[in-house]
Amino acid sequence: MAEIHGAVTIESERCKGCDLCVVACPCNVLALQPKEVNDRGYHFAYPVNEQACIGCAACAMVCPDACIEVYRVVVK
Repeated sequence: MAEIHGAVTIESERCKGCDLCVVACPCNVLALQPKEVNDRGYHFAYPVNEQACIGCAACAMVCPDACIEVYRVVVK
């Protein structure tokens, strides 16, 4: 039986660091970058624990700027 994992991509230059995706993620996959900022001056979200992603897309649904995409990857 194949396993399904998630893959998260974040457009960091569009992210305004609102932290909604970090709170919405049930698997603690995302965090805000503590030291770096994007061109707009915001601490952006990034996947800190990417292998824990289950592909639920909760982070993408709550993102007000639509800068998160979640893919489901089948591992055979």
